[in-house]
Amino acid sequence: MIKSSENKSIKKSGWKRTWREKEMEKSAAQNLLQLKIVLIGCKPRIWREIIVPENYSFFALHVAIQDVFGWTDSHLHQFFPVNPFGTCPPYLRIAIPNPAYDDGEEVVDERKAKVEYYLGKIGAKVYYEYDFGDSWMHEIKLVKTLENDGKTKAPAIIGGESAAPPEDCGGIGGYYDLLEAINNPKNPDHDDMMEWLEIEKPSDFDPNKFNIRKIKFSDPKKALARYEEFC
Repeated sequence: MIKSSENKSIKKSGWKRTWREKEMEKSAAQNLLQLKIVLIGCKPRIWREIIVPENYSFFALHVAIQDVFGWTDSHLHQFFPVNPFGTCPPYLRIAIPNPAYDDGEEVVDERKAKVEYYLGKIGAKVYYEYDFGDSWMHEIKLVKTLENDGKTKAPAIIGGESAAPPEDCGGIGGYYDLLEAINNPKNPDHDDMMEWLEIEKPSDFDPNKFNIRKIKFSDPKKALARYEEFC
């Protein structure tokens, strides 16, 4: 525990705890969840593996997913506690309630719902959809529950493969059409797609590239404040 005298010296030195360090202190008694997130329908697979506190809200998880896949949070999103491909609608959804969109359906508020409630057992899954037009669907699976040793700054990324598709490229099908177009100079859409991606040569966009060191996590509280300001 930091004593008051230590607090004074900290203030004088100008050192400030980051939001992740504050979250570490809050969740010191909480376990950590190791989650594998796979973008459904892609070959080769596009995935990320992250660690989050078990008491994370689904909105905070949404922010972390945006960060690790490089999405820009420019579209609507929602979570499903059951596989939407294997069940008939209506589905129970976890999202920020929006009367104009929900049409009377039951929606669990993602700002309050905790990840541990739906991912309490190894192998448990939930699903995350981003951009209802392109419908980027992600499978999120609990791989492991970890004891919090007080040293891991969560959220943290521990693995991943392949670049995420560009925003607004038309979903999985549109993404593969884009890759074919930029890699084939004879494709009628080649020049347009090169210009749209703002690249000079096909190799400037490498679908197999993923640099784990470039991942930076956003503060979910600030993200929520921005969201509520404009919604």
